[in-house]
Amino acid sequence: MDGLLAYCRQGFEPELAAELTDRAAEAGFAGYARTERDSGHVVFFCEDGASLDRALPFSSLIFARQKLHLLAELRGLAPQDRIAPMLDVLQGQTRFGELVMEHPDSSAGKPLAGLARSLGNALRPALRKAGLLATKDNPGLPRLHVCLLSGDHALLARSHAADSAPWPLGIPRLKMHKDAPSRSALKLEEALLVLLDAEERQRLLKEGMVGADLGAAPGGWTWVLTRNRIRVTAVDNGPLHPYLLASGMVQHLRADGFSWQPPHPLDWMVCDMVEQPRRVAERMATWLREGWCRQAIFNLKLPMKKRWQETRLCLDLFAQQAGKPLVIRAKQLYHDREEITVVATPSRSN
Repeated sequence: MDGLLAYCRQGFEPELAAELTDRAAEAGFAGYARTERDSGHVVFFCEDGASLDRALPFSSLIFARQKLHLLAELRGLAPQDRIAPMLDVLQGQTRFGELVMEHPDSSAGKPLAGLARSLGNALRPALRKAGLLATKDNPGLPRLHVCLLSGDHALLARSHAADSAPWPLGIPRLKMHKDAPSRSALKLEEALLVLLDAEERQRLLKEGMVGADLGAAPGGWTWVLTRNRIRVTAVDNGPLHPYLLASGMVQHLRADGFSWQPPHPLDWMVCDMVEQPRRVAERMATWLREGWCRQAIFNLKLPMKKRWQETRLCLDLFAQQAGKPLVIRAKQLYHDREEITVVATPSRSN
């Protein structure tokens, strides 16, 4: 048993399977994906899972909420003793710094949350007694993940903090702020948290910066930018939440966000408009190419079919038409739906 275990949004298993298959082949690894619709996870098998794990950085994967190196699959676990088989298959593994008990974020997986907690409470001391788990959480050591697919079926995997999501199931649990104009604010908050690292957030989100929110109404993304001390031109023919206008940080411009262009260069442009993904990719590329903004965050609303193929096409189109060196990161975030979120920032050499 060797390969990768990755979690995804329920219903997007075919997209993740296709992405892993294509990316593995491009890296020179032969293998195959196994999944079921609505299972919330994909297993990709290959002969050298450790090397494939290194060849496919988590940050480069779009439809994966979490990426793990698969260690073992256990079926037919007896309810009276699930721990002994786990200890047996882990013999010979290096010591782990933390145990993460999980289940897929799916209709079938969510009812397993209670079992995962209770099993974890019993498994931790057993792992420590066997010398397989540090006595205290140690972020310098790999993490052990136990993913319950059912009461008698589990996947065991490991991750490293530098190449995986830090949250169980890869899901950052963000709280909806009482002042946020809409739940779409959570998408931009998650994008800034997941797609930018701490150094980038400090460097790229500074007081006094200026930005534009295209298709802003009712103002969720505008609100997030102002929370980061950025002055915003909110472009939309629809109304904004009055709280935003009272802040003194927002200028509401009633115009078509898709055709408007700024009178002077901006630090940021964000866009969450509902439009054909290729048209959005081309328009976003124009903003970067013409120097209307320095960095951008935008969503691509995906079609119902061939979503992985459309994702690759749109991202390639955007990169080609932007016409300058950019760091481009894309991810289907937890708060996204039938879409992915893209962040484009200047290359440090640019």
